[in-house]
Amino acid sequence: MKKFYLYFLLLGFISSLEAYSQSTTAPKYSNEFLAIGVGARALGMANVQVALVNDVTAGYWNPAGLTGIKSKYEVSYMHAEWFSSIGKYDYLGFATRIDSQSVLGLTAIRFGVDNIPNTLSLFDANGAINYSNITYFSAADYAFLVTYARKSKVIPGLSLGGSVKIIYLVVGEFANAWGFGLDGGLQYNKNGWSVGALLRDATSTFNLWSFNTASFKDAFAQTGNTLPTSSTEITLPRLIVGGGKYLSFFKKFGIVPAIDLVMTFDGRRNTIVQTNLMSLDPTIGFEANYLKIIYIRAGLGNTQYLKNYDGSTYITVQPSFGIGVKIKRISLDYALTNNVGSLAQGLYSNVFSLKVSLF
Repeated sequence: MKKFYLYFLLLGFISSLEAYSQSTTAPKYSNEFLAIGVGARALGMANVQVALVNDVTAGYWNPAGLTGIKSKYEVSYMHAEWFSSIGKYDYLGFATRIDSQSVLGLTAIRFGVDNIPNTLSLFDANGAINYSNITYFSAADYAFLVTYARKSKVIPGLSLGGSVKIIYLVVGEFANAWGFGLDGGLQYNKNGWSVGALLRDATSTFNLWSFNTASFKDAFAQTGNTLPTSSTEITLPRLIVGGGKYLSFFKKFGIVPAIDLVMTFDGRRNTIVQTNLMSLDPTIGFEANYLKIIYIRAGLGNTQYLKNYDGSTYITVQPSFGIGVKIKRISLDYALTNNVGSLAQGLYSNVFSLKVSLF
């Protein structure tokens, strides 16, 4: 088992070096639906989770965190709607403890836009508009993850984990893609301190696209567009490291301040730190609880530079807020967050998630 983890981490490191050499050709925002996040607890903390996650959602945030589940089974579900309910995001997670040292997890994610009008046949053979020719299709992204995590027998407090993920992207009858990738993570907990690291898309994730050109070649010919051909889309590795500390007061109150550092290797992004090798986006999160029953959360992330009309720049940051309640084996969480812009612009979403622990 130790040889497996060493090989996995070495392979991820080598792929990161290879990613740098490819960063001029690989797309910068491939599979970005997997960067949105799952669970209202995490979204309320601006996605600061890599060191803190200790439940079923670790299958997404950090595979090593799965060892923190306390029950035999855990199930979690989340539904969110983005862009005024145009885009719908669904998450379902399941985890089961294999033994006292290891845990297995399953994760399913869908982000899609449904009921998109297909107007390619809007005009009939006589050139007249025929609304009955309009059909509808969906554009959706799917991800399925199988996760395994295990506590280290050599270093107390250390957990290691990995995920195999399968990606399926579909645009109606026009195009689809299959992808495959690996994630690896570790987490260390001692004396209230938690640190973690996640190498997402450790070996790079490859999406192989195919197109049904017969369904739209006539329209493309009339509009002068070039028909797409089958191609491979590469998602380069992303490294996230973080840490946090649990502090208790009066035996009833507790707080957890934490920070994540998100590093991408696909060229310059609009982040605080930008280099040709790496872009760095720091994110901070906070969670307070009363008797570990009532929770209040907040976070700041997605810091960017924006331009004024006069060409000067200013910094924006995306805030998020959340609350939660845990009653015995049931946790209900809520987050107020947004996907683009700022909350002052009204571009925000209300996100709810439910988690149940069994046996």
